[in-house]
Amino acid sequence: MFIKYQHVERFGTDEVDGIELGTCHVFPKIDGTNGSVWLDENGQVCAGSRNRELSLDKDNAGFLDAIIKNPAVIGYLLKHPDHRIYGEWLVPHSLKTYRYDAWRKFYVFDVCVDSGDDVEYLPYSVYVPLLEEFAIDYIPLLAEVRNGSYDQFIGLLEKNQFLIKDGQGAGEGIVIKNYSYKNKYGRVTWAKIVRSEFREIHSKTMGAPIVQGEKMVEQEIVDRFCTTALIDKEYAKIVNEVGSWSSKMIPRLLNTVFYSLIQEDGWNIVKEFKMPKINYKTLNHLVIEKIKTEKQGIF
Repeated sequence: MFIKYQHVERFGTDEVDGIELGTCHVFPKIDGTNGSVWLDENGQVCAGSRNRELSLDKDNAGFLDAIIKNPAVIGYLLKHPDHRIYGEWLVPHSLKTYRYDAWRKFYVFDVCVDSGDDVEYLPYSVYVPLLEEFAIDYIPLLAEVRNGSYDQFIGLLEKNQFLIKDGQGAGEGIVIKNYSYKNKYGRVTWAKIVRSEFREIHSKTMGAPIVQGEKMVEQEIVDRFCTTALIDKEYAKIVNEVGSWSSKMIPRLLNTVFYSLIQEDGWNIVKEFKMPKINYKTLNHLVIEKIKTEKQGIF
């Protein structure tokens, strides 16, 4: 049975309020495509993307095809048939600075035990030796932080050199996990900080001119949540799926970015802007303008 991986929330939002209290494990965030692997009730190896179970005729960048030919992953699941592996299948998206030998590999970031229709997350210290027994690649721990602060986490962004070519800067960002944490809604949830979004927000905070008058809430939503990272990621997903880019795909890009904004951050928007009255036609127009600004070369 396919079980979707949890949405990783932006650090500082209500969904991960207080996650920094206690012991946090901070990991590099890599920019590939989400994948999961498990055994079905018949002992067959299955694989999924972020939103669906895969088949060979409807694969995701060749992930299922690679997994069913991977003896290490198959061997692991045969030994641990109630485990479910989540990770990143590293194929080109928006970040292009990974080492040449890093591509088209599966890097595990969570191992879970199936529990009915849900999963139980294993801590890093538990699942790493299980993976190492089969020489399975995984995303290594960047730092362990106790009672961390936002500034401490920001300081770790530039230390994410995992799989990055020498001299090519840092990776996409970091993921913050507290294995003892459940949010106020009773859910196990991880937090993330993405470098490009941090730079964008920091630039707006420190470098933007003061504008008199009240800004439209729709514009504030776009400024806060329709980030360069979101636009680049959705663009890269389309190119990765289709294999190339053409102007015929522009409407799809416009629609998927708007859809992702509402789907991923709708609840955060409601909370951050105190149940705002939103003109969605205006919001969609502003999202399109932001995409045109960020992706001038494709229009």
